[in-house]
Amino acid sequence: MFCFIHKDEGQRKDGTKRYVETAICGIMMKEKYPAGGGSLPLLLPFKKQGGVKVSKKILALIGEDFEDLELSYPVLRLREEGCRVDLVGEEAGHVYHGKYGVPFASDLSFDQVEAKDYDGILVPGGWAPDKLRRFPKVLQLVREMNEAGKPIGEICHAGWVLISAGILKGRTVTSTPGIRDDMTNAGATWVDEASVIDGNIISARRPPDLPAYMKDYISVLFKD
Repeated sequence: MFCFIHKDEGQRKDGTKRYVETAICGIMMKEKYPAGGGSLPLLLPFKKQGGVKVSKKILALIGEDFEDLELSYPVLRLREEGCRVDLVGEEAGHVYHGKYGVPFASDLSFDQVEAKDYDGILVPGGWAPDKLRRFPKVLQLVREMNEAGKPIGEICHAGWVLISAGILKGRTVTSTPGIRDDMTNAGATWVDEASVIDGNIISARRPPDLPAYMKDYISVLFKD
């Protein structure tokens, strides 16, 4: 059994501080995961269930030290909508760990995927974006998704990847306040809102904003 709590500091309209705690709990199974070793990951590689129609295909980037909730919540929420969500990292079949130690298994490697084969992309927050943006293929995927007008979801520090891809000039977005200057220096207009839609880019600030973020992402993904 595991359980971790994300604590987030905010501010009320009267200027006083408020604190939000978001918890995620689950059972860590004892079997060994053959691809990466260790305990069985919370998110297993996608397996289509019999009789379930896959409506959309989404690429979710993954790397070490991602923010656990910012990866798991969107992936599970989209799978509830009938989407196929592939976790894509530097290595295929590798178990990556979030900031709070929760393991997630990748389905495919960057070199095994192409933007044309997916309907959208998700970029998690945490410290992973600072590493993900160093891979040319990651930036290529994000640029091609943007050029095709496909939904790009980014939350918290995920904006770093979009900055490095050079797609934020003239866009209105949000993020964790910690990278506000980075976003504006990249040519974006930054706003302090839970979730922001600007065309095909959907952005959010922190884990407490995940419900609004995914509601907006899903609305853009299924707008047709």
